Amino acid sequence: MENLTHTLAGLMMARCGLAKTTARGAGMMMLAANMPDLDTISWFGGTLTYIQYHRGYAHSLALAPVMALIPMLLVRAGMSWRAYGASLLGVLSHLLLDWSNVYGVRLLLPFSNRWLHLDITDIVDPWIWAILLLALAAPWLSGLVGREISGKSWRGAAEDGIKRNWAWFAILALLAFEATRFMAHQHALDVMNARLYNGAVARRITALPATFSPLRWRGVIEGDGFVRIVPLDLATDFDPAGGRVEYPAPMIPAIDSTPFASAITTMLSSSAYVLPSSASTLSPRRARRTVRSPSTLAKSNTCSGRPRSKVT
Repeated sequence: MENLTHTLAGLMMARCGLAKTTARGAGMMMLAANMPDLDTISWFGGTLTYIQYHRGYAHSLALAPVMALIPMLLVRAGMSWRAYGASLLGVLSHLLLDWSNVYGVRLLLPFSNRWLHLDITDIVDPWIWAILLLALAAPWLSGLVGREISGKSWRGAAEDGIKRNWAWFAILALLAFEATRFMAHQHALDVMNARLYNGAVARRITALPATFSPLRWRGVIEGDGFVRIVPLDLATDFDPAGGRVEYPAPMIPAIDSTPFASAITTMLSSSAYVLPSSASTLSPRRARRTVRSPSTLAKSNTCSGRPRSKVT
């Protein structure tokens, strides 16, 4: 997810009570919720360096205990197990949110370079923003209404109680939203897996989320020599012949010896999926099929010369 979501998630966790584990606890939690993105400093090494290292070791479960120490040092928190546990929860919240979206995360480094992804949310999700921003603004609005009614400002325990209640609302609503998305995603996969494509069972089926509706998905259906990209609305009947079909071009082995072979390998190894027509048009955040060898780039170009759009 982007950093606004992570920051607000950390703030809500702080307001639920974790801020009380140390002095400047709210700041520690917001930093902890963003800490795995420390690997964005690789951007200064260039685009390919950023693609290679982002969501890598800093986003791994093995390094999470180390990453949890950094926010404590930055805010000069008291070194206690309670504060450390709270900071670790902030770091883990970042990993879980990143795991839920289509980009994915390499949680198992250094033991496995595999990208893990649930494909249930997009990088920027307006529903998650709405939940977190509502919980951020609601205490202020409650205080404003309270002042109008009673003529007194809400301070101290009353204000903290309102913030805590809305923070718990945000955490529970976020969990409910993710669970709903997960179930809708599984249903979308079941609907597509129940059909034949060109008279055969699909080799692989992926469901990618739409931005605004949990009921709408984009299906990527990989068959023998083709990939069908089809819209799916769980509220209506599914048409397996809808969407568009892409056909890979013949492989060109010579691409392995080009000066760009290493750059191609870096780009494609950071992608969870690369659609056959889209190796040159999809960003790593949108690419959706793992490709490990530069020779497979030739398979990623279609014979069609028409413009191709991103799959979201």
